[in-house]
Amino acid sequence: MSNQNTSDIIEMYLRQLLKEAQEIEIKRADLAEHFEVVPSQINYVIKTRFTESKGFDVESKRGGGGYIRIIKYGTSTHHDFLNVLIQKIGQNLTEKDGHNIIQLLFDEEIITEREGNLLLETVGEEISPQIRAKIIKKIIQKLDRER
Repeated sequence: MSNQNTSDIIEMYLRQLLKEAQEIEIKRADLAEHFEVVPSQINYVIKTRFTESKGFDVESKRGGGGYIRIIKYGTSTHHDFLNVLIQKIGQNLTEKDGHNIIQLLFDEEIITEREGNLLLETVGEEISPQIRAKIIKKIIQKLDRER
């Protein structure tokens, strides 16, 4: 099995757990053993696929009893979800994180595919990280007011 496929499988497994609970706590070593990978593979999946811009907070405790806690942003209401998302956006936003946020808005059915594609064009590489952060915050605020 290639690393990419293994990473995809681990991600799908964790996302399935997160569909059943807003927060999960896993032992890195147990998960690595389950998927027959080294613990660093688990770290890679968590670090690259469960980021703030994708709607997750991650807490990690290292050591013998170490664990990883993954928390999916609360979506009890769209208002709460959008407020948390705005708070997570700093003064600067990379193009990749901007795209992740737009994808998240689409995944949460807050925007349509067409709206998402238009937004992706709006926050492309030619926009500074500061302006990108301001634009996306304003868009989220507008979406929140319209719900």
